[in-house]
Amino acid sequence: MKEWKLKPDVKRSVLAAAVILFVGAAAYLNWSYNQRWGSSDTAMARKEDEMTTAVNAILGRESEGETAMTASVSGYFSQARLTRQQSRDQALSLLETAASSQSASKETIDAAMNDIAQMANWSLLESKIENELLAKNFADCVVYLSEAGCTVAVPASSEGLTEVEVARITDAVTANTACTAAQINVIEVMN
Repeated sequence: MKEWKLKPDVKRSVLAAAVILFVGAAAYLNWSYNQRWGSSDTAMARKEDEMTTAVNAILGRESEGETAMTASVSGYFSQARLTRQQSRDQALSLLETAASSQSASKETIDAAMNDIAQMANWSLLESKIENELLAKNFADCVVYLSEAGCTVAVPASSEGLTEVEVARITDAVTANTACTAAQINVIEVMN
Protein backbone atom coordinates (compact mmCIF):
# COMPACT_ATOMS: atom_id res chain seq x y z
CA MET A 1 0.00 0.00 0.00
CA LYS A 2 1.38 3.37 -1.02
CA GLU A 3 1.71 6.04 1.66
CA TRP A 4 0.82 9.59 0.64
CA LYS A 5 2.96 12.38 1.98
CA LEU A 6 2.40 16.02 1.21
CA LYS A 7 5.32 18.27 0.49
CA PRO A 8 5.76 21.20 2.93
CA ASP A 9 4.78 23.76 0.30
CA VAL A 10 1.58 21.81 -0.47
CA LYS A 11 0.79 21.65 3.26
CA ARG A 12 1.20 25.42 3.52
CA SER A 13 -1.03 25.92 0.49
CA VAL A 14 -3.73 23.70 1.96
CA LEU A 15 -3.48 25.50 5.31
CA ALA A 16 -3.60 28.90 3.59
CA ALA A 17 -6.67 27.83 1.59
CA ALA A 18 -8.41 26.69 4.80
CA VAL A 19 -7.61 29.98 6.54
CA ILE A 20 -8.88 31.97 3.54
CA LEU A 21 -12.06 29.89 3.55
CA PHE A 22 -12.67 30.59 7.26
CA VAL A 23 -11.87 34.29 6.92
CA GLY A 24 -14.20 34.49 3.92
CA ALA A 25 -16.93 32.75 5.90
CA ALA A 26 -16.43 35.19 8.78
CA ALA A 27 -16.64 38.13 6.40
CA TYR A 28 -19.82 36.70 4.87
CA LEU A 29 -21.41 36.18 8.30
CA ASN A 30 -20.57 39.74 9.28
CA TRP A 31 -21.84 41.08 5.96
CA SER A 32 -25.10 39.13 6.16
CA TYR A 33 -25.63 40.31 9.73
CA ASN A 34 -25.02 43.92 8.73
CA GLN A 35 -27.48 43.58 5.85
CA ARG A 36 -30.29 42.64 8.25
CA TRP A 37 -30.19 45.96 10.14
CA GLY A 38 -32.50 44.29 12.61
CA SER A 39 -32.12 44.39 16.33
CA SER A 40 -28.75 43.29 17.63
CA ASP A 41 -28.41 39.68 18.49
CA THR A 42 -26.03 38.10 20.99
CA ALA A 43 -26.22 34.82 19.05
CA MET A 44 -24.57 36.50 16.06
CA ALA A 45 -21.81 37.89 18.30
CA ARG A 46 -21.26 34.35 19.59
CA LYS A 47 -21.07 33.07 16.00
CA GLU A 48 -18.38 35.66 15.23
CA ASP A 49 -16.46 34.52 18.31
CA GLU A 50 -16.80 30.88 17.24
CA MET A 51 -15.41 31.78 13.81
CA THR A 52 -12.50 33.61 15.45
CA THR A 53 -11.84 30.59 17.65
CA ALA A 54 -11.91 28.31 14.60
CA VAL A 55 -9.39 30.50 12.76
CA ASN A 56 -7.19 30.62 15.87
CA ALA A 57 -7.35 26.84 16.19
CA ILE A 58 -6.28 26.40 12.57
CA LEU A 59 -3.42 28.82 13.02
CA GLY A 60 -2.46 27.16 16.31
CA ARG A 61 -2.70 30.39 18.29
CA GLU A 62 -4.74 29.08 21.18
CA SER A 63 -4.11 26.07 23.37
CA GLU A 64 -6.48 24.55 25.92
CA GLY A 65 -4.59 26.18 28.80
CA GLU A 66 -5.00 29.63 27.27
CA THR A 67 -8.74 29.24 26.71
CA ALA A 68 -9.82 30.03 30.29
CA MET A 69 -7.37 32.92 30.55
CA THR A 70 -8.65 34.56 27.36
CA ALA A 71 -12.35 34.05 28.16
CA SER A 72 -12.73 37.44 29.85
CA VAL A 73 -10.81 39.21 27.08
CA SER A 74 -12.94 37.40 24.50
CA GLY A 75 -16.04 38.55 26.39
CA TYR A 76 -14.82 42.14 26.07
CA PHE A 77 -14.56 41.80 22.30
CA SER A 78 -17.99 40.14 22.02
CA GLN A 79 -19.54 42.93 24.05
CA ALA A 80 -17.71 45.61 22.05
CA ARG A 81 -18.98 44.14 18.76
CA LEU A 82 -22.51 43.95 20.16
CA THR A 83 -22.37 47.54 21.45
CA ARG A 84 -21.02 48.75 18.09
CA GLN A 85 -23.87 47.02 16.27
CA GLN A 86 -26.51 48.33 18.67
CA SER A 87 -25.31 51.92 18.32
CA ARG A 88 -25.28 51.58 14.54
CA ASP A 89 -28.76 50.07 14.60
CA GLN A 90 -30.06 53.02 16.64
CA ALA A 91 -28.42 55.54 14.31
CA LEU A 92 -29.78 53.75 11.25
CA SER A 93 -33.25 53.68 12.74
CA LEU A 94 -33.14 57.44 13.26
CA LEU A 95 -31.82 58.02 9.74
CA GLU A 96 -34.48 55.75 8.21
CA THR A 97 -37.17 57.58 10.16
CA ALA A 98 -35.86 60.94 8.92
CA ALA A 99 -35.65 59.69 5.33
CA SER A 100 -39.17 58.27 5.34
CA SER A 101 -40.83 61.26 7.02
CA GLN A 102 -43.64 62.80 4.97
CA SER A 103 -42.36 66.29 5.74
CA ALA A 104 -38.69 65.57 4.96
CA SER A 105 -37.08 67.72 2.31
CA LYS A 106 -35.12 66.22 -0.56
CA GLU A 107 -31.90 67.43 1.06
CA THR A 108 -32.77 65.70 4.34
CA ILE A 109 -33.61 62.47 2.54
CA ASP A 110 -30.41 62.63 0.47
CA ALA A 111 -28.29 63.33 3.55
CA ALA A 112 -29.91 60.45 5.45
CA MET A 113 -29.39 58.06 2.53
CA ASN A 114 -25.75 59.13 2.22
CA ASP A 115 -25.23 58.55 5.96
CA ILE A 116 -26.85 55.10 5.69
CA ALA A 117 -24.58 54.22 2.77
CA GLN A 118 -21.55 55.48 4.73
CA MET A 119 -22.46 53.33 7.74
CA ALA A 120 -22.85 50.28 5.52
CA ASN A 121 -19.45 51.00 3.97
CA TRP A 122 -17.87 51.41 7.42
CA SER A 123 -19.37 48.10 8.56
CA LEU A 124 -17.88 46.28 5.58
CA LEU A 125 -14.49 47.94 6.04
CA GLU A 126 -14.51 47.15 9.77
CA SER A 127 -15.11 43.49 9.00
CA LYS A 128 -12.39 43.49 6.36
CA ILE A 129 -9.83 45.10 8.69
CA GLU A 130 -10.78 42.78 11.56
CA ASN A 131 -10.30 39.74 9.32
CA GLU A 132 -6.97 41.09 8.08
CA LEU A 133 -5.78 41.62 11.66
CA LEU A 134 -6.81 38.07 12.55
CA ALA A 135 -4.76 36.88 9.58
CA LYS A 136 -1.85 38.99 10.88
CA ASN A 137 -1.81 36.86 14.04
CA PHE A 138 -3.92 38.97 16.43
CA ALA A 139 -6.05 36.74 18.67
CA ASP A 140 -9.09 39.04 18.41
CA CYS A 141 -9.94 42.65 17.67
CA VAL A 142 -12.69 45.18 17.23
CA VAL A 143 -12.49 48.00 14.70
CA TYR A 144 -14.69 51.09 14.80
CA LEU A 145 -14.67 53.55 11.89
CA SER A 146 -16.14 57.04 12.01
CA GLU A 147 -15.64 60.41 10.38
CA ALA A 148 -12.99 61.19 13.00
CA GLY A 149 -10.87 58.17 12.13
CA CYS A 150 -10.43 54.60 13.29
CA THR A 151 -10.29 52.97 16.71
CA VAL A 152 -8.83 49.47 16.97
CA ALA A 153 -8.99 47.41 20.17
CA VAL A 154 -6.66 44.40 20.34
CA PRO A 155 -5.56 42.08 23.15
CA ALA A 156 -2.13 42.84 24.59
CA SER A 157 0.17 41.22 27.09
CA SER A 158 1.18 43.03 30.27
CA GLU A 159 4.16 44.47 28.36
CA GLY A 160 1.80 46.08 25.85
CA LEU A 161 1.99 46.03 22.07
CA THR A 162 5.30 46.05 20.27
CA GLU A 163 6.17 48.60 17.61
CA VAL A 164 5.86 45.85 15.00
CA GLU A 165 2.31 44.99 16.15
CA VAL A 166 1.28 48.66 16.07
CA ALA A 167 2.79 48.91 12.57
CA ARG A 168 0.74 45.86 11.44
CA ILE A 169 -2.43 47.48 12.79
CA THR A 170 -1.61 50.82 11.16
CA ASP A 171 -0.84 49.09 7.87
CA ALA A 172 -4.14 47.17 7.89
CA VAL A 173 -6.15 50.33 8.55
CA THR A 174 -4.34 52.64 6.12
CA ALA A 175 -4.43 50.02 3.36
CA ASN A 176 -8.22 49.74 3.58
CA THR A 177 -9.30 53.29 4.46
CA ALA A 178 -8.39 56.90 3.85
CA CYS A 179 -7.27 57.23 7.50
CA THR A 180 -3.79 58.50 8.22
CA ALA A 181 -1.67 57.07 11.02
CA ALA A 182 -2.55 60.10 13.16
CA GLN A 183 -6.26 59.25 12.85
CA ILE A 184 -5.80 55.71 14.21
CA ASN A 185 -6.37 55.09 17.92
CA VAL A 186 -5.11 51.71 19.18
CA ILE A 187 -6.56 50.43 22.45
CA GLU A 188 -4.66 47.69 24.25
CA VAL A 189 -6.96 45.24 26.06
CA MET A 190 -4.78 43.63 28.71
CA ASN A 191 -5.01 39.85 29.20
